[in-house]
Amino acid sequence: MVIAVTGASGQLGRLVIEKLIERGTDPALIVGLARTTEKAADLAARGVEIRHADYSDPSTLTSALSGVNRLVLVSGSEIGQRAAQHLNVILAAKAAGVSFIAYTSLLNADASTLGLAVEHRATSADLESAGIPYVELRNGWYTENYTGGLAPILAAGTLHGAAGDGRIASATRADYAEAAAAVVLAADAASGTVYELGGDEPHTLAELARVVSEVSGTPVAYENLTADALRDLQIANGVPEGWADFAAATDTGIAGGDLDTDSRDLSALIGRPTTSLADAVAAALRD
Repeated sequence: MVIAVTGASGQLGRLVIEKLIERGTDPALIVGLARTTEKAADLAARGVEIRHADYSDPSTLTSALSGVNRLVLVSGSEIGQRAAQHLNVILAAKAAGVSFIAYTSLLNADASTLGLAVEHRATSADLESAGIPYVELRNGWYTENYTGGLAPILAAGTLHGAAGDGRIASATRADYAEAAAAVVLAADAASGTVYELGGDEPHTLAELARVVSEVSGTPVAYENLTADALRDLQIANGVPEGWADFAAATDTGIAGGDLDTDSRDLSALIGRPTTSLADAVAAALRD
């Protein structure tokens, strides 16, 4: 059985491959698909076959998926282009005879008000139409979305947001990657199965500030702003307008529950509790 993982040079795709190897998969039976193969040279050195594949270039995709049985389709990063890109991969997978696809979607994608959800819903429909057995891994927010930017928060002593008391069921990329590895190795779920994936201990931004304070020893307060005020603050701090708009819209969605879940699908798939917020913060501070 040959398993392919798209986005092999990216943060999540690379971790999925690592988790497959940790779970006993022979690296020679893993195909890593990457737009820039040189960025996955370390995986190739471990015995993983790295093939060139560009979501936007269908001519690269069918050959890249030749001989592949199961595919982890990691959603692309180019917002606004992803629905078409994902469809290219799905059609190539069908042409290549791929028998199972695990697709990384967004938590609560069917009902989410987040703009990100639109393309995920389109891909879900395309998977259904393709007729290839598939499952959706609806990943919640990455804890790294916050822990990756702790330095300015610690320097300012303030975490700004516009999420109010909205809960975020975040988990680490490694948690989500392990779930993807587990699902594609088992491939025993009914086609169309949806896993709502989130951390075991949803938190607010105020709780995040408290944990950062406790773990770092530096007091950090949460200041809740309006969405417009958050946008203006980010732009004043040099954030491009598009990203500032995205941050404000995301916090509005958080306030409405878009990134919260009581599902324990994630911990069930990985066979352990999800990484705690305190542990994730501590790891980020060590790096």
